[in-house]
Amino acid sequence: MDALTVAVETAPAVSHLTSAFMLHPRTYARGAELGFSGLDFYVCGRGGVLGDVDADVVTAAFAFFEPTMVRTQWEMGRRVSEPLEAGRTFADCLRTWTEAKVPEDFDTTRLADLAARVVAAASPAVAPLFAGWRAAITVPDGPSAATFAMNALRELRAAHHAAAVVTSGLTMHQAVSHRSPVMSTVFGWGEPLDTAGLSADWDQAEEATNRALAPAFEVLDAGERQEFRDLSLALLAAVGDPMGAASA
Repeated sequence: MDALTVAVETAPAVSHLTSAFMLHPRTYARGAELGFSGLDFYVCGRGGVLGDVDADVVTAAFAFFEPTMVRTQWEMGRRVSEPLEAGRTFADCLRTWTEAKVPEDFDTTRLADLAARVVAAASPAVAPLFAGWRAAITVPDGPSAATFAMNALRELRAAHHAAAVVTSGLTMHQAVSHRSPVMSTVFGWGEPLDTAGLSADWDQAEEATNRALAPAFEVLDAGERQEFRDLSLALLAAVGDPMGAASA
Protein backbone atom coordinates (compact mmCIF):
# COMPACT_ATOMS: atom_id res chain seq x y z
CA MET A 1 0.00 0.00 0.00
CA ASP A 2 1.44 3.37 -0.96
CA ALA A 3 1.46 6.45 1.27
CA LEU A 4 -1.34 8.28 -0.53
CA THR A 5 -3.62 5.25 -0.42
CA VAL A 6 -3.18 4.83 3.33
CA ALA A 7 -3.85 8.55 3.86
CA VAL A 8 -7.10 8.25 1.90
CA GLU A 9 -8.30 4.98 3.38
CA THR A 10 -7.54 5.80 7.02
CA ALA A 11 -9.13 9.26 6.91
CA PRO A 12 -12.24 8.11 8.85
CA ALA A 13 -10.14 6.57 11.64
CA VAL A 14 -7.70 9.48 11.84
CA SER A 15 -10.46 12.09 11.76
CA HIS A 16 -13.12 10.44 13.90
CA LEU A 17 -11.58 8.03 16.40
CA THR A 18 -10.51 10.47 19.09
CA SER A 19 -13.31 12.93 18.37
CA ALA A 20 -15.32 10.47 20.49
CA PHE A 21 -13.65 11.54 23.73
CA MET A 22 -14.11 15.19 22.79
CA LEU A 23 -17.86 14.60 22.50
CA HIS A 24 -18.30 12.25 25.46
CA PRO A 25 -20.44 13.45 28.40
CA ARG A 26 -17.83 12.15 30.84
CA THR A 27 -15.30 14.62 29.42
CA TYR A 28 -17.60 17.54 30.15
CA ALA A 29 -18.50 16.14 33.56
CA ARG A 30 -14.79 16.25 34.36
CA GLY A 31 -14.64 19.82 33.09
CA ALA A 32 -17.59 20.76 35.28
CA GLU A 33 -15.82 19.29 38.32
CA LEU A 34 -12.99 21.71 37.64
CA GLY A 35 -15.27 24.71 37.17
CA PHE A 36 -15.65 24.83 33.39
CA SER A 37 -19.07 25.61 31.92
CA GLY A 38 -19.00 23.32 28.87
CA LEU A 39 -17.53 24.37 25.55
CA ASP A 40 -14.87 26.42 27.34
CA PHE A 41 -13.33 23.10 28.45
CA TYR A 42 -13.12 21.93 24.84
CA VAL A 43 -11.61 25.21 23.63
CA CYS A 44 -9.16 25.62 26.50
CA GLY A 45 -8.48 21.89 26.72
CA ARG A 46 -7.81 21.26 23.05
CA GLY A 47 -6.11 24.61 22.55
CA GLY A 48 -4.18 24.49 25.80
CA VAL A 49 -1.16 22.85 24.17
CA LEU A 50 -0.54 26.22 22.46
CA GLY A 51 0.17 27.80 25.83
CA ASP A 52 -1.13 31.05 27.29
CA VAL A 53 -1.71 32.83 23.98
CA ASP A 54 -4.21 35.33 22.64
CA ALA A 55 -7.48 33.86 21.39
CA ASP A 56 -6.62 34.77 17.80
CA VAL A 57 -3.81 32.21 17.94
CA VAL A 58 -6.31 29.56 19.02
CA THR A 59 -8.69 30.62 16.25
CA ALA A 60 -5.87 30.29 13.74
CA ALA A 61 -5.20 26.75 14.93
CA PHE A 62 -8.85 25.67 15.22
CA ALA A 63 -9.59 27.20 11.78
CA PHE A 64 -13.18 25.98 11.43
CA PHE A 65 -14.58 27.84 14.45
CA GLU A 66 -16.07 31.34 14.44
CA PRO A 67 -13.48 33.73 15.96
CA THR A 68 -15.75 35.58 18.42
CA MET A 69 -16.97 32.30 19.87
CA VAL A 70 -13.42 31.04 20.29
CA ARG A 71 -12.38 34.23 22.08
CA THR A 72 -15.36 34.07 24.44
CA GLN A 73 -14.80 30.41 25.34
CA TRP A 74 -11.00 30.71 25.54
CA GLU A 75 -11.15 33.64 27.91
CA MET A 76 -13.79 31.89 30.03
CA GLY A 77 -11.59 28.80 30.21
CA ARG A 78 -8.45 30.76 31.09
CA ARG A 79 -10.24 32.05 34.18
CA VAL A 80 -10.67 28.46 35.32
CA SER A 81 -7.29 26.97 34.47
CA GLU A 82 -3.92 27.86 33.02
CA PRO A 83 -4.18 26.68 29.38
CA LEU A 84 -1.39 24.11 29.35
CA GLU A 85 -2.76 22.53 32.52
CA ALA A 86 -6.21 22.46 30.89
CA GLY A 87 -4.64 20.77 27.88
CA ARG A 88 -3.13 18.07 30.04
CA THR A 89 -6.41 17.57 31.87
CA PHE A 90 -8.19 17.30 28.53
CA ALA A 91 -5.62 14.71 27.45
CA ASP A 92 -6.30 12.77 30.63
CA CYS A 93 -9.93 12.58 29.53
CA LEU A 94 -8.71 10.77 26.42
CA ARG A 95 -6.93 8.26 28.66
CA THR A 96 -10.10 7.75 30.69
CA TRP A 97 -12.16 7.30 27.52
CA THR A 98 -9.63 4.82 26.15
CA GLU A 99 -9.75 2.71 29.29
CA ALA A 100 -13.55 2.60 29.12
CA LYS A 101 -14.03 2.05 25.38
CA VAL A 102 -11.11 0.17 23.83
CA PRO A 103 -11.57 -3.62 23.98
CA GLU A 104 -9.01 -5.38 26.17
CA ASP A 105 -8.11 -7.84 23.42
CA PHE A 106 -7.40 -5.20 20.78
CA ASP A 107 -3.79 -5.02 19.58
CA THR A 108 -3.17 -1.45 20.68
CA THR A 109 0.54 -2.16 21.11
CA ARG A 110 1.09 -2.61 17.39
CA LEU A 111 -1.15 0.31 16.46
CA ALA A 112 0.68 2.51 18.95
CA ASP A 113 4.05 1.53 17.47
CA LEU A 114 3.00 2.29 13.91
CA ALA A 115 1.12 5.51 14.68
CA ALA A 116 3.87 6.82 16.96
CA ARG A 117 6.45 6.37 14.22
CA VAL A 118 4.30 8.41 11.84
CA VAL A 119 3.82 11.10 14.50
CA ALA A 120 7.54 11.29 15.26
CA ALA A 121 8.52 11.57 11.60
CA ALA A 122 5.83 14.01 10.46
CA SER A 123 6.62 17.65 9.74
CA PRO A 124 4.79 20.11 12.04
CA ALA A 125 4.55 22.70 9.27
CA VAL A 126 1.14 24.47 9.31
CA ALA A 127 0.03 22.19 12.19
CA PRO A 128 0.40 24.03 15.53
CA LEU A 129 -2.00 21.82 17.50
CA PHE A 130 -0.19 18.73 16.27
CA ALA A 131 3.13 20.26 17.26
CA GLY A 132 1.78 21.34 20.64
CA TRP A 133 0.28 17.93 21.40
CA ARG A 134 3.50 16.18 20.37
CA ALA A 135 5.64 18.49 22.48
CA ALA A 136 3.52 19.08 25.57
CA ILE A 137 1.52 15.91 26.18
CA THR A 138 3.20 12.93 27.82
CA VAL A 139 2.15 9.70 26.12
CA PRO A 140 0.96 7.11 28.64
CA ASP A 141 1.67 3.39 28.56
CA GLY A 142 -0.87 0.77 27.56
CA PRO A 143 -3.80 1.19 25.18
CA SER A 144 -3.75 4.98 25.53
CA ALA A 145 -0.41 5.08 23.73
CA ALA A 146 -2.36 4.19 20.59
CA THR A 147 -5.16 6.70 21.04
CA PHE A 148 -2.75 9.50 22.01
CA ALA A 149 -0.82 8.91 18.77
CA MET A 150 -4.06 8.78 16.80
CA ASN A 151 -5.11 12.11 18.33
CA ALA A 152 -1.83 13.65 17.22
CA LEU A 153 -2.54 12.42 13.70
CA ARG A 154 -6.05 13.84 13.94
CA GLU A 155 -4.59 17.28 14.65
CA LEU A 156 -2.11 16.87 11.80
CA ARG A 157 -4.80 15.94 9.29
CA ALA A 158 -7.14 18.68 10.54
CA ALA A 159 -4.42 21.28 9.99
CA HIS A 160 -3.74 20.11 6.44
CA HIS A 161 -7.45 20.04 5.79
CA ALA A 162 -7.88 23.62 6.98
CA ALA A 163 -5.10 24.77 4.66
CA ALA A 164 -6.68 22.86 1.78
CA VAL A 165 -10.09 24.40 2.45
CA VAL A 166 -8.61 27.90 2.41
CA THR A 167 -6.86 27.32 -0.90
CA SER A 168 -10.01 25.76 -2.39
CA GLY A 169 -11.79 29.10 -2.04
CA LEU A 170 -14.36 27.87 0.47
CA THR A 171 -15.00 29.87 3.61
CA MET A 172 -14.90 28.05 6.92
CA HIS A 173 -18.63 28.58 7.38
CA GLN A 174 -19.24 27.04 3.98
CA ALA A 175 -16.97 24.11 4.77
CA VAL A 176 -18.69 23.34 8.06
CA SER A 177 -22.11 23.78 6.49
CA HIS A 178 -21.25 21.38 3.68
CA ARG A 179 -19.49 18.71 5.74
CA SER A 180 -21.42 18.85 8.99
CA PRO A 181 -24.36 21.25 8.97
CA VAL A 182 -25.48 20.13 12.44
CA MET A 183 -22.20 21.50 13.84
CA SER A 184 -22.56 24.97 12.34
CA THR A 185 -24.17 26.42 15.46
CA VAL A 186 -21.79 24.57 17.79
CA PHE A 187 -18.84 26.03 15.91
CA GLY A 188 -20.30 29.50 16.44
CA TRP A 189 -21.48 30.26 12.90
CA GLY A 190 -25.21 30.02 13.47
CA GLU A 191 -27.46 28.41 10.91
CA PRO A 192 -25.73 26.40 8.15
CA LEU A 193 -25.45 27.89 4.71
CA ASP A 194 -26.91 26.48 1.52
CA THR A 195 -23.91 24.71 0.00
CA ALA A 196 -25.51 23.42 -3.20
CA GLY A 197 -22.90 23.53 -5.92
CA LEU A 198 -19.88 23.36 -3.58
CA SER A 199 -19.23 19.61 -3.78
CA ALA A 200 -16.46 19.98 -6.35
CA ASP A 201 -14.62 22.52 -4.20
CA TRP A 202 -15.00 20.25 -1.18
CA ASP A 203 -13.70 17.23 -3.09
CA GLN A 204 -10.72 19.30 -4.23
CA ALA A 205 -9.94 20.17 -0.61
CA GLU A 206 -10.22 16.52 0.46
CA GLU A 207 -7.84 15.43 -2.27
CA ALA A 208 -5.34 18.13 -1.31
CA THR A 209 -5.59 17.12 2.36
CA ASN A 210 -4.69 13.53 1.57
CA ARG A 211 -1.79 14.57 -0.66
CA ALA A 212 -0.44 16.79 2.12
CA LEU A 213 -0.75 14.05 4.75
CA ALA A 214 0.69 11.24 2.64
CA PRO A 215 4.40 12.06 3.17
CA ALA A 216 4.01 11.37 6.91
CA PHE A 217 3.33 7.72 6.08
CA GLU A 218 6.55 7.30 4.12
CA VAL A 219 8.24 6.27 7.36
CA LEU A 220 6.29 2.99 7.16
CA ASP A 221 6.88 0.34 4.51
CA ALA A 222 4.04 -0.95 2.34
CA GLY A 223 3.18 -3.82 4.67
CA GLU A 224 3.21 -1.58 7.73
CA ARG A 225 0.90 0.89 6.03
CA GLN A 226 -1.54 -1.93 5.42
CA GLU A 227 -1.29 -2.91 9.09
CA PHE A 228 -1.92 0.67 10.15
CA ARG A 229 -4.94 0.86 7.87
CA ASP A 230 -6.42 -2.37 9.14
CA LEU A 231 -5.79 -1.69 12.83
CA SER A 232 -6.95 1.93 12.84
CA LEU A 233 -10.19 1.15 11.00
CA ALA A 234 -10.78 -1.89 13.21
CA LEU A 235 -10.38 0.23 16.32
CA LEU A 236 -12.80 2.81 14.96
CA ALA A 237 -15.31 0.04 14.33
CA ALA A 238 -14.76 -1.38 17.82
CA VAL A 239 -15.41 1.88 19.66
CA GLY A 240 -17.99 3.31 17.23
CA ASP A 241 -17.82 6.35 14.96
CA PRO A 242 -19.39 9.33 16.78
CA MET A 243 -19.26 11.63 13.79
CA GLY A 244 -20.40 9.50 10.89
CA ALA A 245 -19.42 11.39 7.78
CA ALA A 246 -18.87 14.66 9.62
CA SER A 247 -15.67 15.96 11.10
CA ALA A 248 -13.62 19.13 11.20
